[in-house]
Amino acid sequence: STWRVDMTEVLQDKNLIVVAVDNGENDRVYPQMADFTFYGGLYRDVNIIAVSNSHFDLDYYGAPGIKVTPIIKGNDADVEVEVYLTGAQAGQEVIYTIKDKAGDIVAQTKSADTKVVMSISDVHLWHGKKDPYLYTAEAQLVEGDTVLDNVSTRFGCRSFIIDAEKGFILNGESYPLRGVSRHQDRWGFGNALLPEHHEEDIELICEMGATTI
Repeated sequence: STWRVDMTEVLQDKNLIVVAVDNGENDRVYPQMADFTFYGGLYRDVNIIAVSNSHFDLDYYGAPGIKVTPIIKGNDADVEVEVYLTGAQAGQEVIYTIKDKAGDIVAQTKSADTKVVMSISDVHLWHGKKDPYLYTAEAQLVEGDTVLDNVSTRFGCRSFIIDAEKGFILNGESYPLRGVSRHQDRWGFGNALLPEHHEEDIELICEMGATTI
């Protein structure tokens, strides 16, 4: 889970930043019960992020400040892009852009609104492992010609139905969900897996023909 702390008000010209972790018992942090070992320690990246006074929100549930919701309509897709802003000022606008897998712009608009809907004509559907095609949504917060902040996220355009009799239907076709559960731990490493460990796990899961995790 991503979490952030706003340090703005306590920063000085010179700072000593200490990150400490505590695996002591508490009733505030999940999980409280599970069928796996609770490890301690720090095994994810820690970053210091500096932004303009006006910026895409960093405190909205640890999210990137942008949300994308595609809706398929025939051969096209309406894509709702919503952004969350902190410190926005009058006169500022957001440039919304959607790019295809090759990086070419397929839709773009500029607005003072924090939610817009753009259309993708002849949309290329995301179809699971068969065709995991992704678009990219980008948002730039601008004031005149100055870009104050920017965010982006990848997304797939697809429709799905869960039917008690027919199972999982993806883009109008049957797409059986067969897969495994995965716990991130290894002998000698605990939870602190290296990138090559994650890659090997995924390769093994794909090798067995799984379509979901």
